[in-house]
Amino acid sequence: ENAASVYVYLKSASDFQAMNEVYKTYFPKDPPARTTVQTNLVLPEGLIEISMIAIPDGRERKAIHPPGWMKSPNPYSYGIKSGDTLFLAGLVSRNGKDNAVVGGDIKAQTRTAMENAGEILKAAGMTHADVVSSRVYITDTAMFQDMNSVYRTYFPKDPPARATVRAGLMGPQFVVEITTVAVKGPAREAITTPNPDGTAGRQSPNLSSAIRVGNRLYLSGMLGINEANKSDVKGQARETLASLGRTLKAAGFDRDHVVDAVAYLTDVKNFSGMNEAYREVFSKDFPARATVGVGIVAPDGLVEIMLTAVK
Repeated sequence: ENAASVYVYLKSASDFQAMNEVYKTYFPKDPPARTTVQTNLVLPEGLIEISMIAIPDGRERKAIHPPGWMKSPNPYSYGIKSGDTLFLAGLVSRNGKDNAVVGGDIKAQTRTAMENAGEILKAAGMTHADVVSSRVYITDTAMFQDMNSVYRTYFPKDPPARATVRAGLMGPQFVVEITTVAVKGPAREAITTPNPDGTAGRQSPNLSSAIRVGNRLYLSGMLGINEANKSDVKGQARETLASLGRTLKAAGFDRDHVVDAVAYLTDVKNFSGMNEAYREVFSKDFPARATVGVGIVAPDGLVEIMLTAVK
């Protein structure tokens, strides 16, 4: 009952309804916001992996439901608000009023998902400008730039931190699903990762390297590809973690402040190699972490890591 946001990773999308039958028994009222995607799992016999963010006892936990929208037929709330923070469910191209599929290409579906996010944000007293972190799942990496062309119009200044990966969705009619977190904070700051030599980095028009708001830092999924490590997951993980480290430092944080991580692998057989590099950075009191197999947008990418830090 304290859970606010849940990510469900299924080995097979055909298990979606069976998962829902069990899942809903744990959340009889105001279930958490949820994202469900199909990925490869690290354990060969594993069928499902679940990660959660929960709210401490005694804190606000309010389900957000836009006026005129029908209740979701599946066990999740469109948003869960706690204080200044709103966790949104993974959104696909549906009409919120009747849950009907809104067809179209990646551009049309991205627009529908982002408009739906706007309705949920509005119901919570927020706007797209309050979004601090986003996870985008597309079914084909060839659609990446078309998705970006629509997505970035909703964030003309200091876009949220973001990771975009290829994953399976729960319906063949969908090509994109977008999950966001928003924070209504007066002191929002976009952080750009410095170059290895300490010179200023260049901000992407599609995402910020990190967004700092209050005592929290939301970092984008980062890669670490160079000419020497195109087939070396350990080398890429080291470079990725170095970039994340520079970003933490630029925001006034360090590795001890990291509380949550997501590691995306193109091949789950690289789990051990990634872990070797990861343990060089996090040697004790590890952050909570989910590790799943997905497609990475960069052709030579073997690993992408996304972090959240709290002071």
